[in-house]
Amino acid sequence: MSAGGRRPRREEHEEHENHERWLVTYADMVTLLMVLFIVMFAMSSVDQKKFNALKDGLAAGFGDSTSVMTGSESILDNPGVAAVQPVRSDKFPAGSPAAQQALEHQDREYADAQLEAARLDGLGKRLAEALRKEGLGGDVTRRVDERGLVLSLTSRHVVFEPDRAELSRRGQRVVAAVAPVLRDATEDLRIDGHTNQVPVKPRYFASDWDLSSARAVTVLRYLQEVGRIPGERLSAAAFGHEVPLIDPKKPGSQDINKRVDIVVLSNLPAASRELLDDVAAAGSSGTHNPTEGGSS
Repeated sequence: MSAGGRRPRREEHEEHENHERWLVTYADMVTLLMVLFIVMFAMSSVDQKKFNALKDGLAAGFGDSTSVMTGSESILDNPGVAAVQPVRSDKFPAGSPAAQQALEHQDREYADAQLEAARLDGLGKRLAEALRKEGLGGDVTRRVDERGLVLSLTSRHVVFEPDRAELSRRGQRVVAAVAPVLRDATEDLRIDGHTNQVPVKPRYFASDWDLSSARAVTVLRYLQEVGRIPGERLSAAAFGHEVPLIDPKKPGSQDINKRVDIVVLSNLPAASRELLDDVAAAGSSGTHNPTEGGSS
């Protein structure tokens, strides 16, 4: 301590500034870039043997057609023109797990279609019995197709007067007879209107489309208002003369093709529903042939 009790003054040095701090950031960036390039290189290295094995396996499983693995070839025969064909179960190698699964899936779909056809046929028999009790057994024909159960109200007993959309008295009796059975069912109902093939403009309607639509709506309203079937289950469609029930060249076809179809729509998935036609054609559902006439 110096004279007078004063401490010597400590000399303060200016903090040294690090002008090389940027090197740390630069080094980090270079490291990250190196890692990125290593990863990209590793991804670009392909084991050709494993690649070819994978390609051959996929070709065997999905049908040996055009390759989808080589970059120089297209999956289409003519790019931009041909469509990719769906995978077919018969293209799987016989005895392979994929082929076995495809066959089992087809069997299940067909079994579901058989059960549905039998169930719909049972509903059709109840409807036929209701009509028979009212003495109307010959007024409706029925069949099962890919839509479900189809009841055809033909004009052989004057369900509709010519060029008119109002139900005749007999037509009202027919709809009233089937309504209770349809009301107890759970499926949705679609009412399809059809006219016959006579190339004459309807007197009271602009076209066959208008007439067939009006007839479908008439039956729909009767089912809802008189038959008390909920409206959310009902819909209507018009087909004019475009979908005849039998060949228009056959005698008496006009009285059959002029009709309204009440379609009980099947709830099956589309793939199984499309098999209903095959099941019905095989006779397993026992449905009535609409071309034969008589009660169903």
